[in-house]
Amino acid sequence: MEKQSRETRHLDTLDRDLGRLSYLEAGAQYVARPMVGPGISLIFVVFAALMAALFFGQTTHGMIVAVAAVFGAYMALNIGANDVANNMGPAVGANALTMGGAIAIAAIFESAGALIAGGDVVSTIAEGITEPASMVSAEVFIWAMMAALLSSALWVNLATWRGAPVSTTHSIVGGVMGAGIASAGFGAVSWSTMGAIAASWVISPALGGLIAAGVLWFIKARIIYRDDKISAAKVWVPVLVGIMAGAFAAYLALKGLKHLVHISLGTALLIGLLAGILFWLAMIPVTRRQSRGLENRNKSLKVLFGIPLVVSAALLSFAHGANDVANAVGPLAAIVQASQSGDFTAAVSIPHWVMIIGAFGISFGLFLFGPKLIRMVGSRITKLNPMRAYCVALSAAITVIVASWLGLPVSSTHIAVGGVFGVGFFREWHTERRILKARRAMPNQARIAPEERRRRKLVRRSHFMTIVAAWIITVPAAALMSALLFLGMQTLLG
Repeated sequence: MEKQSRETRHLDTLDRDLGRLSYLEAGAQYVARPMVGPGISLIFVVFAALMAALFFGQTTHGMIVAVAAVFGAYMALNIGANDVANNMGPAVGANALTMGGAIAIAAIFESAGALIAGGDVVSTIAEGITEPASMVSAEVFIWAMMAALLSSALWVNLATWRGAPVSTTHSIVGGVMGAGIASAGFGAVSWSTMGAIAASWVISPALGGLIAAGVLWFIKARIIYRDDKISAAKVWVPVLVGIMAGAFAAYLALKGLKHLVHISLGTALLIGLLAGILFWLAMIPVTRRQSRGLENRNKSLKVLFGIPLVVSAALLSFAHGANDVANAVGPLAAIVQASQSGDFTAAVSIPHWVMIIGAFGISFGLFLFGPKLIRMVGSRITKLNPMRAYCVALSAAITVIVASWLGLPVSSTHIAVGGVFGVGFFREWHTERRILKARRAMPNQARIAPEERRRRKLVRRSHFMTIVAAWIITVPAAALMSALLFLGMQTLLG
């Protein structure tokens, strides 16, 4: 009996020790988890430096190119963490995609867009922001591009940490402008180009928001508020999908495939029209089949918008990879060209290994750090469902086409987030309108207190103000950081 009691005490002690070890292991995992992302990022950045050293290790500028590759990889990681969320956020917020599915689709299509249709030529310094001839030497040009690349990456990193979706293209523009001013004075900057970019801060989100609100109004009027919602959906969902397909076909023809073949605006619109008609006809039997057995309520309508929303998110990612990646790695390509040939005034051709760094960096950044901004855009600004998220996706494609037709520079980030704001503010306006209508019908009904009405706002004002403030200060903040970095580099190395 005593022996059995000793064995029982021994087993209890062993269980307690194993329990302590389990707690210790769980605690170690909890502490180590935040270090996984930075650890993988560091490995990728080192890989980028080794790749650059492999290509340029035997040249006199091998070390400079390796350092630039590190900055380029860091920038690509930040694009994945911040910019890509704007394409995937609405689909995740509407529960049309899981977080894992969104990350997988975005990683595949962003990389495909960058590698297949990525622009092979960019202007020497970020779309003509500064005049290359103002740089006194190739060495000054290289340090200016290094400062621009690092400052823009740091700014996007800070914005991601604060939960603010910002334009990585605008960050690059600000970085190039700041380095140009520091190296050659204010006269080196093309202020007319900067004025057009500043105008896009207002035009991009306003146009995206108006189009998204207009599409949502159409869906409410023609489908949601009809007595027979399913019958109305059978008529209008194929039309809406056809419009979306046409818009994306024109968008990809105009922007995403410019590396493969030059397509004029008229040709792109014709391609979009043909694609829209084909998809409209194809979606008629598909919508009828999907609508069988659905109840006549709003929840049933979400089923019909799920697949178009997923496809639109994938296409947006492809187009984003084709355009914005080239802008981000443009300074790295410019450094490589200036290091090889000493020529920094001609157009810059982006090498394949630089595009690979951009494509894979975006994928890693999205996988490791993207969920925070995806949740912000998808669910924390305003509540989205598949129909509202569809309006955001459609407005993004249409806005880019309209802006291209008008010759206006726009930001895909500002358009997408502006679309989310447009949907949210339209819902607020529509709700207020219905309340006023009900009050006129029942004048004796108790009024809602002002505090309660403020609480019922459908767009979170704190997030709205944070994002708008980040948009406004992106260019000047990146410019100031770039100028300081350039002057610091000159002091240390000059």
